[in-house]
Amino acid sequence: MGFLTLRRRTAFLGTALLGVGFAAMAVPGAGPALAETPAKVKAERPRSPYASYLVGRAAQAGGDWSSAATHLTAALAHDPDNVPLMRRTFLLHLGNGDTTEAVKLAARLREKQADSFLAASLLVAEDLARGRAADAAARLDALPKDGLGKYVTPLLTAWTKVALGDTAAALEALQALDGGSGFKALGHLQAALILDMKGDVNAAAERYALALEGTRPLRLVQLTADFMRRQGELETARDLYRDFLIDFPDNLLATHELARLDTAKAGGPPLVDTPAEGLAEALFDVAAALQGEGAQDMALLYGRIALHLRPDQPLTQLLVGEALMGRERHAEALAVFRSVSGGPAATWTPRLREADALRRLGRQEEARKLLEAMAAERPERTDALARLGDMHRMAGRDAEAIAAYDAALGRVGGGTVRPHWVLHYARAMALDGAKRWPEAEAALKAALALNPDNPHVLNYLGYSWVDRGERLEEGKDLIARALEQRPDDGHIVDSMGWAAFRLGDYATAIRYLERAVELRPLDPVINDHLGDAYWAAGRMTEARFQWRRAAQHADDPAMRQTVERKLEQGLTLPKTAASGTQAGVAAGAASGGTNAAP
Repeated sequence: MGFLTLRRRTAFLGTALLGVGFAAMAVPGAGPALAETPAKVKAERPRSPYASYLVGRAAQAGGDWSSAATHLTAALAHDPDNVPLMRRTFLLHLGNGDTTEAVKLAARLREKQADSFLAASLLVAEDLARGRAADAAARLDALPKDGLGKYVTPLLTAWTKVALGDTAAALEALQALDGGSGFKALGHLQAALILDMKGDVNAAAERYALALEGTRPLRLVQLTADFMRRQGELETARDLYRDFLIDFPDNLLATHELARLDTAKAGGPPLVDTPAEGLAEALFDVAAALQGEGAQDMALLYGRIALHLRPDQPLTQLLVGEALMGRERHAEALAVFRSVSGGPAATWTPRLREADALRRLGRQEEARKLLEAMAAERPERTDALARLGDMHRMAGRDAEAIAAYDAALGRVGGGTVRPHWVLHYARAMALDGAKRWPEAEAALKAALALNPDNPHVLNYLGYSWVDRGERLEEGKDLIARALEQRPDDGHIVDSMGWAAFRLGDYATAIRYLERAVELRPLDPVINDHLGDAYWAAGRMTEARFQWRRAAQHADDPAMRQTVERKLEQGLTLPKTAASGTQAGVAAGAASGGTNAAP
């Protein structure tokens, strides 16, 4: 088939951060707090305030928040009444986890009567952490009631009222969350925690039950199961973890908690025992919701406030690390992952993510040793081996990747149940990269047998057949099934266009491929495909324009060379099914890439 474009195929397929918080909420006002760019800016400490400001802004634009905070703090020292600069510096310190400095800046913003909801949230959290309930209460009236404040303000209010000893007012504040499905469940959980803390067992049980009616993230399961254990309802607690493990069978922390119930006894304090801890739980769930909406900056900032209140909460630490990874701040994420405590079960997923961070930092050998050690620690698990295979595959070490995937499948009897589809799929990509297509095809069919409607597997297998000039109609049907599920996925739209091209239906091909370019305008494979379709339709000028874009953005030297040859010589069209001859077998010669999306 066409040249292997690893960037298109190499989504990381190891264990993800799954089911930890209320991540399915629709969150308004959750746009980025600060600009995001992956580059790292390194600069010497400037000598003038203006230089400090410029270097700080450049560092922020480059994603280096630590340097940005240092330089903008220096600039602010020379212009202490500059509110926009103060607000920006506050956000940078909070994002870095420097809550001591962030609290100071939040207080200065409050003195300036500057509108900063995050600053107000941090000050309320700080008051509750220090036992200053009256001070926290005095801040409530100034909190916004719209945007994100519509959801966060009731949480801040409720836990402040608990700190004041007014349970009824706390529950009344939470009624504002009844309007949204995801936040309604969060409101029920917070009410349950409040009632549980106050010893109202029956009312708490009702609220825990209501919270469980929707999705059941791990933290909700942990809190509810702990409540049931304390009431002596051990079997109910076990059932909660068993149900969770049906959806997340590889979650080691849930497996560990389930096993602990075998020796557990009734009684004891709740997991959330103070207003500060309660607010930490609430803000963790807000951060998880924001992360689920793709608002990594805001997730990071609220996660930092939650950690300020409860710095040893493993799931919050993991969430903050994930947010940092999402912003490509891998060194800082590595430090967070390594800081997670709580025993082997709690640190397992952070260690997997530590390996990811090491890989992204170019420290492949350290990542390899860590994953191999983890695989040896738990010979019953496949996730470390899967991660190891992914790392090798993305580096183009297909033989090593295949060996890792084979070892993982060997631990689960060849992978015969639904969760193992991803191992077959990843192995197929490695086999394909190693030019072992018959084995790759078999692995894709194995993945599809376990997960028949997975759009990625459907697209990969369908596109591979089409691109190789094999089973064109069947391949097109698989792609169509994938497209029904993901109509705005540029890779899959491109696959449908390429199938039409291979079948000789150039008008349909152009329609799909133009849509694919709209969705992914700088993808060289899609640009190349559209160029081929334009050429076949006699639109030579437009074809060359797309080929030039493909050559400009191609990472693969072989693909670039193929596209440049087309720019010089044009395209010799393959025979197609539409012409009444054998379906084109020279797809690799016609186009220079692959469209198998992750």
